[in-house]
Amino acid sequence: MVNTEVKLCGVSLKNPVVPASGTFGFGVEMADSYDLNILGGISLKGTTRDARYGNECPRIAETPCGMINSVGLQNPGIQAFVEQKLPSVRKHFNGAVIANISGFSIDEYVECCAKADAAPQTDILEVNISCPNVHGGGLAFGTSAKAAAEVTRAVKDVCRKPVFIKLSPNVTDITEIARACEDAGADGLTLINTILGMRIDIRRRKPVLANRYGGFSGRAVFPVALRMVNQVAHACSIPVMGCGGVSCAEDVIEMMMAGATAVQVGAENLRNPFVCKEIAESLPAVMEELGIDSLTEIIGII
Repeated sequence: MVNTEVKLCGVSLKNPVVPASGTFGFGVEMADSYDLNILGGISLKGTTRDARYGNECPRIAETPCGMINSVGLQNPGIQAFVEQKLPSVRKHFNGAVIANISGFSIDEYVECCAKADAAPQTDILEVNISCPNVHGGGLAFGTSAKAAAEVTRAVKDVCRKPVFIKLSPNVTDITEIARACEDAGADGLTLINTILGMRIDIRRRKPVLANRYGGFSGRAVFPVALRMVNQVAHACSIPVMGCGGVSCAEDVIEMMMAGATAVQVGAENLRNPFVCKEIAESLPAVMEELGIDSLTEIIGII
């Protein structure tokens, strides 16, 4: 019998399969479709201080082997998240609950993370630093090592639970940002977030998305994500959750060999809502085929 269990900063996951934030709602949306407890963890939909409608439509478009989105962090706000969404998901799921937090200022990150950390239903906080810094000229926190470290340090000051910083790939050197977060106290890192992309409707001569640009994700980004996971795993000593283009159990193995301890599945959930279940179910057979007794033995072997 193979062992699929992994640990993230002391938090046990029965397997490394985690639906990525923004692609699986708050978990309960899929609870009537299959038993969520087959999953190792769930990264819940990103949450901000205030409720957000998000960007104007259209805000999602297909691309070859992927999609672009500019949803704009639509969510009910941190108070509704803590009071309603977290208790609801715990009725259906006993695995690792990961609260994904976004913000447009240091104060907002701190307030939201403190509330999510205090909630008894959360196991891990995942801080999305791809948001524009409204007090810093609009550049995303995650594109500056200094800004990324400031967010990390401020959040760690108010949190007791493990804090993973979700990194943006839209940088020249992702290891610089990763090391800055580690030095500032991050317990782990998630990467990658989406790559900035665009589509044009050549008949209307207009951008396909109302917001012009959007985050590119899906199978096409897997080699980029794998490379960045490997770079960061070599540059840092804290655990990594790999994300980007994962669509099958073999991709999970590849991500883990590159250095990931757990693996998130994002855009593929929107193409096939059952993909995380399928990956979790097929993972033991793939391990047996490859002669892998325990997943921990392959983490970062490349």
